[in-house]
Amino acid sequence: GTCLRPGWKGYLTGGTTEVAELEANLPCTCKVHFPDPNKLHCSQLIVTPDEGYYQGGKFQFETEVPDVYNMVPPKVRCLTKIWHPNITETGEICLSLLREHSIDGTGWAPMRTLKDVVWGLNSLFTDLLNFDDPLNIEAAEHHLQDKEDFQNKVDNYIKRYAR
Repeated sequence: GTCLRPGWKGYLTGGTTEVAELEANLPCTCKVHFPDPNKLHCSQLIVTPDEGYYQGGKFQFETEVPDVYNMVPPKVRCLTKIWHPNITETGEICLSLLREHSIDGTGWAPMRTLKDVVWGLNSLFTDLLNFDDPLNIEAAEHHLQDKEDFQNKVDNYIKRYAR
């Protein structure tokens, strides 16, 4: 028997699980893995961008869904060291979707699902890559000053940490 946590009722509504929906709708650059089948609230996501600065890297994220899901967003960390304006080197992520309170309406809402989270994380490497409102200010300034050197540092990190 699988032990589901209270916040997981939303996971099993409508006869189909959010996990199944997620797995059926993954971007081609993403893979989701549940390390422990008894803990479906903990998942790992690997994003392998096929374009842009981060092409060729494999970036691993860890997602934990809290008990009070889906009133609050899942907790997500980047486990791969990365040089990115919206992800710190310690793995914190700036993605409006993961914010509980967002003034512009792009934040978390109860009707959002893990699928939205995966697509959002995937987009941090493409259309949501944001140098204007950075979490890692140093990376954003690096890009502003010298795009070529920024790319070199990204590549260097990919070779060392994201293979």
